Amino acid sequence: MRDGRCHNTMSGTCVALVSGGIDSPVAVARMLMNGWKIFPLHASQEPVTGPAAEEKTIALLRHLLEMEGPLGDAARKNLSRELIVVPVAEKLALFTEKWNHTEYFIHMKRLFNSIATIRGEQVDATHVLTGENLGQVSSQTLGNLGGVEIVTPLLPLRPLLAFDKVTIMTMARKLGTLKISEGPEVCDALGPNKPTTVANKEWLERSEDRVGGLQALASSCFTQLRIVNL
Repeated sequence: MRDGRCHNTMSGTCVALVSGGIDSPVAVARMLMNGWKIFPLHASQEPVTGPAAEEKTIALLRHLLEMEGPLGDAARKNLSRELIVVPVAEKLALFTEKWNHTEYFIHMKRLFNSIATIRGEQVDATHVLTGENLGQVSSQTLGNLGGVEIVTPLLPLRPLLAFDKVTIMTMARKLGTLKISEGPEVCDALGPNKPTTVANKEWLERSEDRVGGLQALASSCFTQLRIVNL
C-alpha cells in the first residue's frame, strides 16, 4: 500500500527487470504461476561489459517459454515474446565521479526503475517485478530499496524479498535456470568498493540533477532500445 489504497497483487501486468542472473528468472517464474502478464526488460551495460548478460537473459526467458507443464503453459500465455533491451552503460558512467560514486548502485537501480516506468506506460503495467532479496547486496537494504522505489509510480513486486540465496539457488536448480545463470556478475563493473547502504533522497536527487536529471537520462536510454524476439 504505497498511496493509501489497498492493491490486489494476486495477478496483473508488470514490467520485469531481467538481468541474466540467478534471481530475476526465478521471480518471473513465480509470478507467471500467479497469473501475471509479464513484459521483460533488460538493461544492457555493453560495451563496459561483454554480451554475456544479454545472452543469458534471452536464454533464460526462452527456457521458461519452452518448459513443459503448468509453468511453460503460463509462460507461453503471459510472458511477452518481445524482450526490450535498453543500453545504459553511458549513463551509468556519469555516476562514477568522486562526488557520487558511493551511491552508484542506488542510482543504477533508480535509472532501471525509471526506464521500466516508460515501458510500463506503453503496456499499461501497474507493477515492476525484480528479483531483489533483502540485504543480499548494498542496494537491497531497507533504506536503499525505499530510495529506489520512490522514483516510479509502478508498485514494487518482489516475490523473493524474504528468501536467502541458498533457497533461491535451490528454486533455480529445480526450474533448470541455475546453470544458464551461472557466471561472473557484471552489474558491479563500474561500482565502488564501499557502496553506501543508507540512501539520502535529497543527495540522490541533487546528484542526478547535476548530470542531467533522472527522467531525462531514462528517456535518452529508452530511445535507443532494441527488441529481441524470444
